[in-house]
Amino acid sequence: MAERSFATEVQQLRHGAGTTLHVEGILAVTKALLQSGVAYVGGYQGAPISHLMDVLGDAREILQELDVYFENSASEATAAAMLAASVHYPLRGAITFKSTVGLNVASDALANLASGGVTGGALVILGEDYGEGSSIMQERSHAFAMKSQMWLLDPRPNITAIVEAVETGFELSEASNTPVMLQLRLRSCHMHGAFVAKDNVRPQMTIKDAIEQPKRDPSRIVLPPASFLHEQEKIGSRWPAAVEFIRERGLNEVFAGDAADVGIIVQGGLYNTLNRALELLGCSDAYGNTRIPLYVMNVTYPVVDSEILEFCEGKRAVLMVEEGQPDYLEQNLHAILRRADARAVLHGKDLLPIAGEYTATAVTRGLSAFLNKYRPEAVEGAPALLLPDDDPGSPFAPRVEPKAVHGRPPGLCTGCPERPIFSALKLAERETGKQHHISADIGCHLFSINEPFNLGATTMGYGLGSAGAAALNSAEADRRTIAVMGDGGFWHNGLTSGVGNAVFNGTDQVLLVVDNEYAAATGGQDVLSSQADNPIRSTKHPIEKAVRGVGVTWAKTVTNTYKVGELRDLFVEALTSKQRGPKVIVAQSECQLNRQRRVKPETNKKIKEGKRVVRQRFGVDADTCTGDHACIRVSGCPSLTIKPNPDPMRTDPVATVIDSCVGCGVCGANAHAASLCPSFYRTDVVVNETWWDRALTKVRTAWIRALSAPVERRAAKYEVV
Repeated sequence: MAERSFATEVQQLRHGAGTTLHVEGILAVTKALLQSGVAYVGGYQGAPISHLMDVLGDAREILQELDVYFENSASEATAAAMLAASVHYPLRGAITFKSTVGLNVASDALANLASGGVTGGALVILGEDYGEGSSIMQERSHAFAMKSQMWLLDPRPNITAIVEAVETGFELSEASNTPVMLQLRLRSCHMHGAFVAKDNVRPQMTIKDAIEQPKRDPSRIVLPPASFLHEQEKIGSRWPAAVEFIRERGLNEVFAGDAADVGIIVQGGLYNTLNRALELLGCSDAYGNTRIPLYVMNVTYPVVDSEILEFCEGKRAVLMVEEGQPDYLEQNLHAILRRADARAVLHGKDLLPIAGEYTATAVTRGLSAFLNKYRPEAVEGAPALLLPDDDPGSPFAPRVEPKAVHGRPPGLCTGCPERPIFSALKLAERETGKQHHISADIGCHLFSINEPFNLGATTMGYGLGSAGAAALNSAEADRRTIAVMGDGGFWHNGLTSGVGNAVFNGTDQVLLVVDNEYAAATGGQDVLSSQADNPIRSTKHPIEKAVRGVGVTWAKTVTNTYKVGELRDLFVEALTSKQRGPKVIVAQSECQLNRQRRVKPETNKKIKEGKRVVRQRFGVDADTCTGDHACIRVSGCPSLTIKPNPDPMRTDPVATVIDSCVGCGVCGANAHAASLCPSFYRTDVVVNETWWDRALTKVRTAWIRALSAPVERRAAKYEVV
């Protein structure tokens, strides 16, 4: 069950030539694929292109009508290997996944693909996850393009420009027999805009046609001596063909300005930010009417030397706006200009930040320094963001003392079934009296490294939690290491690189597989072990069965992670067992976000129909609460917080449960398992109550009143009149 449905939006994909479509970036990409005659599409979900996979899934009927094959690939490597279909056949294929982490996984397949080259257009759509909104290490995809000599498109953040980049990407790939990477930045994927549609095109050759007309050409297979010739082809024919296509089609853009003796060269994806900076300095307007000449690199690799020299001719200085490190483009431009003995002085990261996201502030400050050095008369006004951060007029000046603002690290959602897992693990460590090295993994469960759990020492990649602890394996040690892995990572590569490796090497570790039934961190897509009925995918394949299939003998599944005490005891058993070898605990409960997406509409429907609905809520008895807040430290649930103590004789704030509670009950389970104060209670909120509910309430109220009457009478004797 994906995070959201695009079932309504995908109907726009049927529109034909001349229709103006107002859509989100990822929907525009899908339409562009269909207009380009794509024959097959695959990919692996991952921000910021997770929704592109969801759009393709919801558009399966339209894809089938056009004989377009689509699949959710098991990993980025699987997706990249799909492009082998374009090596011998004129099949246009596209795959998609998340930037550098996806390219890391897919690099083996892509290197082979780029070596042998392609016949049909091959497009790799990358969600470039760099900057403040990123969830990964800060690296750039550019290095992979250079390494394998695949062409890299970085279109302006404009819906029409993105659609055209998809279409010309296929053409560029076919013209140069080289796979092409299309880089879409985070904001480009989810921006909204309009473009004029074209008719969808059925592929000139379908997958069925290719299967029934097999071809082979040994010269395209990466095997010596062909592999040595491939390198020469890249330099001698493919590269020149790509450069010629880029120049003839005008893929890179030049925007003229009246300040002809200076200029700016910018990556296409940074164009909007640059134009905003120019606007703040009075050198452009919101529509891109710039006074400073611009060369927009919608193709950032290969760099077209002749276009660079033409743009720089007659200019005293040029600024290269290149986000991130290393400064590949700036170094390339220095080489081009110096070899040609060009007069223009090149600036870049001497004026702009060396690393980090190029926000409007960062670009405006660097651009201001450049223009004030070479064309100060072009600058009109000084925006407040140019003031020092400690200036009261700066928008970045501190308004309150930093100590007054508490840090808010990312954490697990309210009701998340993973929270009690780590509470149980903390309690198990307390019971065994030993701390353990914990190898973490990519996924929601990685938030356990933060407060209040403070669990996890390393994370080495998606599905590599077990492998990350492989070296820490000693028969003489007095404790075991613990590894964590999510169900998504498990099916991605963890079964082989982690579990299989541990079995093969006799690794005596405890592996916790967090099975929340979905690839939850990327939007709730189904995986092999999901319990949902999926009409186009095969699900309900147990993780425990898979690990036993590769040789694990100690494996147990917990189907309700909210039972903290039972899970704690299982951890203790695994950590103290005399049996050697890997021990696998599959902790299985549905992702609460996905559960709420499914349950809430069902509940609201029942309420509207007048049916009886019971909602569970939890609370804290302020009279019983001791005020030590141990329950918060062992849980960390966002709905469990503090409030002023209602007792005037006590000053410590007491715990309280706010309205965001979803009734999972883990707060009470934690309190019981950790032997805390018995202050938690459960309330059943009945909507559309029956006559029996009303009668039962009256009986209960009367009984409580009768039992409490003697207590009230005794207390009245001591009241001060």
